[in-house]
Amino acid sequence: MTQSPTDAARWHGTTILAVRKGGEVVVAGDGQVTFGDTVIKGSARKVRRLSAPGADQVVAGFAGSTADAFTLLELLESKLESRPGQLARACVALAKEWRTEKRLRNLEAMLIVTDGADLFVVTGAGDVLEPEHDVAAIGSGGAYALAAARALMDTTLDAEAIASKAMAIAAEICIYTNGALTLERARPAAD
Repeated sequence: MTQSPTDAARWHGTTILAVRKGGEVVVAGDGQVTFGDTVIKGSARKVRRLSAPGADQVVAGFAGSTADAFTLLELLESKLESRPGQLARACVALAKEWRTEKRLRNLEAMLIVTDGADLFVVTGAGDVLEPEHDVAAIGSGGAYALAAARALMDTTLDAEAIASKAMAIAAEICIYTNGALTLERARPAAD
């Protein structure tokens, strides 16, 4: 089978993992961005704390096109501004607009979003998914990180240690994942 130039030169990279355990959620992302078989950058920051008013506890990780992901993060921040403290409603509003608005329909990215209480995977197909087993992962190495984190959930390790170990395992297996981690923690707001 012959590859076309566009198939051979695709952007790959990114493993984002979220682990909820012990009253906190840790979102971890690797730093590798790859074009074809070349590593373009090894220290990209794909996990961020959102800056919308009232959203300082919201952490998001993204996989896919960076420009598309930033567009989605800005849109999510605007949804959170109009729905303070309602992450689920903001994510549903984002997914609905992403799927129905012509200008957004072709965005190629996925998000993991948490406020420390809720944890969602948001896709352009209109999905707002709550993961089973308190673990979610997206991106090229997502399946490896997910499997490793699920295996570690029954141990005495905390969320950060599970995320770090699982990402290290993914980096050993997935050629589009490296060990340059960004970790952000989210804890539910105190009542």
